[in-house]
Amino acid sequence: MTTSDHSPDAGRRAALGHLATAAAAFGAAPLLASAETLPGKPAAGKAGPGRLKQSLSRWTSKAPLPDLCKRLKSLGFVGVDLLYTDEWSTVTDNGLTVTMGYPARRDNFIEMGFNDPANHAQLLKELEATIPLAKKAGVPNVITMFGNRKAGIDDRQALDNCIAGLSKIAPLAAENGITVCVELLNSKVDHHGYQGDSTKFGAEVMKGVGSPNVKLLYDIYHMQIMEGDVIRTIRDNIQWIGHFHTGGVPGRHEIDGTQELNYHAVAKAIADLNYQGYIAHEFMPARPDSFESFAEAFKICTV
Repeated sequence: MTTSDHSPDAGRRAALGHLATAAAAFGAAPLLASAETLPGKPAAGKAGPGRLKQSLSRWTSKAPLPDLCKRLKSLGFVGVDLLYTDEWSTVTDNGLTVTMGYPARRDNFIEMGFNDPANHAQLLKELEATIPLAKKAGVPNVITMFGNRKAGIDDRQALDNCIAGLSKIAPLAAENGITVCVELLNSKVDHHGYQGDSTKFGAEVMKGVGSPNVKLLYDIYHMQIMEGDVIRTIRDNIQWIGHFHTGGVPGRHEIDGTQELNYHAVAKAIADLNYQGYIAHEFMPARPDSFESFAEAFKICTV
């Protein structure tokens, strides 16, 4: 996960700094593959080709949101990921889905999670306010965090704290048909101290909560750094996963042949599990025209 310059994540703000120098101004260069030349171009108004519903994280593009929506739709994307409530209508008005919504704007959004019971009251208040709005706007998922490690709270206590807190929001999420997604992040490179840095930890929390409306946001980039063995891990834990993010390792750039994962194979493995959620691309494009990279990522994950 990572975000826009008004995002809660400092790492994502830094990422946008890289984008400002790496990406040309919106519309300055033609697409590598336009909507007219992309194989499997979808018919107007219909979802893209393939078995996976693909989205793009908002923070990865500096384009104005209305323009971003139009260009993504022309490429076959069905949604935009990681948006605040005041941005939702722009996406839906352009015929796309907000595939993941934020419940709050906070600089400490990642660090403040359910692992610490001192955070529960604020986190629950934010989610309780946002979940009904998500239902009304047709936003299927709302994001939250496990949080950074705290002195005096070991892994077992953190697990129990997460289970207790998330169990309190599960009934409201179920009542509104919303999935609360808790993100797995790497603590090795990008988010030092983050407690939810393994699939095992996340899956144990999900088992304890026991709700289909509280699931993991499995970020492939982060879990490749921490664990590897991505395809088998996804297969073994798909029942606990409600959302996916992509990104190339190392560097969090394109998901093409410049990095170590075969994303086409990963996408096929996910689709073969009859996964019905969204896969959102979340990488920093290294090309001058970021939309070339977005078009390519879409093609790679079309299976």
